[in-house]
Amino acid sequence: MKRPEDLKEIVKKKYSQIAEQDKSVNAASCCGATTSSNKVYNIMMEDYSDLEGYAEDADLGLGCGLPTQFAHIHQGDTVIDLGSGAGNDCFVARHETGVEGKVIGIDFTPAMLQKARENAEKLGFNNVEFREGDIDDMPVNSDVADVVVSNCVLNLVPEKDKVIKEIFRVLKPGGHFSISDIVLIGQLPEALKQDAEMYAGCVAGAIQKEDYLNHIDRAGFKHIQIQKEKLITIPEDILSKYLSEAEIEQFIKGETGIFSISVYAEKPGQPSEKPKIKISALQSNSCDPGSGCC
Repeated sequence: MKRPEDLKEIVKKKYSQIAEQDKSVNAASCCGATTSSNKVYNIMMEDYSDLEGYAEDADLGLGCGLPTQFAHIHQGDTVIDLGSGAGNDCFVARHETGVEGKVIGIDFTPAMLQKARENAEKLGFNNVEFREGDIDDMPVNSDVADVVVSNCVLNLVPEKDKVIKEIFRVLKPGGHFSISDIVLIGQLPEALKQDAEMYAGCVAGAIQKEDYLNHIDRAGFKHIQIQKEKLITIPEDILSKYLSEAEIEQFIKGETGIFSISVYAEKPGQPSEKPKIKISALQSNSCDPGSGCC
C-alpha cells in the first residue's frame, strides 16, 4: 500500500496533466484519468450546461455529480469548494451567492489554480478566489463558511476522516455541506485497488458507503442524508487492462457496486443572522441630517 504522500503526488501529477490537455480528452476518460475509451463518455460526469452560472471553459468533465444543485446556497453566503479544479462549481455557486457573497476554491494543483484564476478574471468575478492547499489541512480560518461543496474529490484523499473534520472546522455553526463523491458496496478486485491510474481515476480511492457516512457522523454532523445516488459502470475495455475475461464476468455479475452519491449534512448550531442593508436609505436622493443616515 502506498503512503498517503505518495498517493497525493500521483493525483497532483495526473491532474496537472489534465489541466493542460483538451477537455475532449478528459471527457473520454474515467474521471479524466484513464486511457481513452469510446464507452466511457459521461459514466461519472453530469451535465452542468443548464445550470445558471455555468462556464464552459471551467468544465473539464471531471465531476461525478451536481453538488451545487443540491447545496441550498443563498444570496450573500460564503461558499468553499474543495478540489475546485478549473472553477466550474465555484462559478455556479457564485451565481447563487450573488455579488454579496464570496466563493473560495481550494486545490493543490498549481496548473488547475492558474486555469481557475484565468477563468475568474475573464468572467470579471472579484468575489471568487482560489487558494493553494490540501483539503485535509485547509488554508481557511475556522467558522467562516455557510456552505461547503465538493465534486468527486474526497475519494482522491487518502485520509478522508481528516477532510471531513476540516469541513466541520471551517463551517459556521448551522452551516452545511453538499458533496458528490464515489463510494463502494462490496470489495473491488485487488488489481483495481492497487493501480495508480484507477486511484487517480476516482475508483480505487473510494471507500465503503457505510464507512463514508460513518466518518461524517463521527465528525459531529447532523441531519445526514443522501440527496442523489447512481450506479457507475466501468466499461469492459478499461476493466480488461486489469482483469481476465473470467474476472471481468465475475466482477460484473458480483455484488460489488460503484456509486456516485451526493451527501448533505449540517454542523450543529444556530446560524448567525446576516446584516441587513437599509435599501431605502441607500436609494434616497436626499438625506435629512436629522435622520442619522449621513
